[in-house]
Amino acid sequence: MTDTTKVVAITGASSGIGEAAARRLAADGHRLFLGARRTDRLDALTRDITTIGGTAASRRLDVTDAADVRAFVAAARERYGRVDVVVNNAGVMPLSPLEALRTEEWDRMIDVNVRGVLHGIAAALPVMRAQGGGHFVNIASVGAYEVSPTAAVYCATKFAVRAISEGLRQESAGDVRVTLVSPGVTESELADGISDPVARRAMKEYRAVALPAPAIADAIAYAVAQPADVDVNEIVVRPAASPQ
Repeated sequence: MTDTTKVVAITGASSGIGEAAARRLAADGHRLFLGARRTDRLDALTRDITTIGGTAASRRLDVTDAADVRAFVAAARERYGRVDVVVNNAGVMPLSPLEALRTEEWDRMIDVNVRGVLHGIAAALPVMRAQGGGHFVNIASVGAYEVSPTAAVYCATKFAVRAISEGLRQESAGDVRVTLVSPGVTESELADGISDPVARRAMKEYRAVALPAPAIADAIAYAVAQPADVDVNEIVVRPAASPQ
């Protein structure tokens, strides 16, 4: 294993940024282990990558289940012998005004967006320590830096991912690298989960100008490609035409 060829585990890999990252990192020669709940899409993505000569395997994954995340990381390590990079990408965004009191959706965002990242860290950090190094790439959002109406809880989860990433970086003493990637408006299925009509209309307007998912994959690939003594800590990527 060299600095340029790594074992990369990606959560939420069945669509959007996760899928784009898988395709880009496979093209760069990395060996991938992909996780998501939609196994049909995972299987199709894995076939696409291997058909063109890449290396990929997959396993169904629910990031809200700590034991499942541990099993996912263990399976990646068993298959490839190590885990060099974990891309904590899985996320949900059912926006709504706080007064709508959609508490189940709040809980879901906390479970996936915050606990999912923590579960990924808890599962992979001992592996990385044991092998002498590793790299977490945590996907946040521009919502980790600013708050907008209907997005209070979502932004809170992304502020948390930013705080967790910075804390992990400070505690890692150089052997485990930490990168926070914060996309602006990006083409994905995230907005499909918005059930509140007010938030859905607002998001349709907000997403009128959006980045393609491969643009975020390029940012992830850049951070992963750096040598072991270079730690790219934060990358914010926005559409050039967007004022937000």
